[in-house]
Amino acid sequence: MSYAYTPGLKIKKATIVEKERFLPVPGEILVEEGATVSYDTVVARTFVPGDINMDPVFYNVGVEPYQLPRAMLKKEGETVQKGEVLAKSSSLFGLIKTEYKSKYSGTIELISDVTGMVGIRDYPQPINVDAYISGRIAKVVPEQGVIVETIATFIQGIFGVGGERHGKLRTITSPNEVISEQAINDDCKNKILVGGSLITSAALRKAEQVGAIGIITGGIDRDELTSYLGYEMGVAITGNEEIGLTCIITEGFGEMTMATQTYNLLNAVEDKLASINGATQIRAGVIRPEIIIPLDDTDISVFKEEEETLADGMYTGTRVRIIRAPYFGDIGTVKYLPVDLQQLESESSVRVMVVQLDDGREVRIPRANAEIMEE
Repeated sequence: MSYAYTPGLKIKKATIVEKERFLPVPGEILVEEGATVSYDTVVARTFVPGDINMDPVFYNVGVEPYQLPRAMLKKEGETVQKGEVLAKSSSLFGLIKTEYKSKYSGTIELISDVTGMVGIRDYPQPINVDAYISGRIAKVVPEQGVIVETIATFIQGIFGVGGERHGKLRTITSPNEVISEQAINDDCKNKILVGGSLITSAALRKAEQVGAIGIITGGIDRDELTSYLGYEMGVAITGNEEIGLTCIITEGFGEMTMATQTYNLLNAVEDKLASINGATQIRAGVIRPEIIIPLDDTDISVFKEEEETLADGMYTGTRVRIIRAPYFGDIGTVKYLPVDLQQLESESSVRVMVVQLDDGREVRIPRANAEIMEE
């Protein structure tokens, strides 16, 4: 039997999900190993230095740079509030007095008698890292972060925009309908909407207007996505867009019916709280958009023993998703894996596979053009 290993999209009814929640710089861990946490529990906290603001105080107070230290009412290392008198001077035998009030709040880091500048650094900015998923703390890395573990329904999409968000799932259409503006109403507020084969920019804007948290759908047109974002998407990682909701595409670009398995899983857990993240990176270090719905059963050890893996890779009967044109996004079953290299229209010789698509078509494609769908 021939095998080929291709990492694929995970679509699992129940699996162990582990998420690393690390700080950008060392800080304080606020939970203990084994603790139960909610998605919004702050598990770690740190502070990052603020920006430094350079202020020509010597000019504003009317002294020469070398005279600035004597005019200052504050020393290096002391704090100052915006509007507080920072320096003062007098001239004409004390008849004219000049005061200068600080334009910034922060810590005085520099008083230069060469340039006459005062450097005031903004107060440190707090950074809080939440658990993102409800579960338990599986591991604590001192001063760095934690690993949160949960049993969940776990689904990966093929593309997404928008960052981490949380909300209850709500099915609004069948898997083969185009999501119209009429399908979205005030009842969608604070919900993650599920369904459809296509979402338009108008529907995305309507969803954002009514306060929806996110949308999970089969496909999207690239021009519609550009219209919604207001700019052309680049090739870098997504997930940091300044938009009001997170959108996850499960199948690909264009009108594409959501896979039955994906739709049924999401529909079965309607009204449950989900954590979603649209972050996507298709180059080295692949990142997939994800949907995580923690389950009620907390016996993690049992699921660890039962967790399925793709140890043997791809073989006859494996469910796959095609990830390159002209069949991009189509789903099917591996029917045959020829052993010998075969020549394509491009005249290159590669290992191929024959896939029976769900719509009945039988296609021959390079093995690298498909990825395993974990079930």
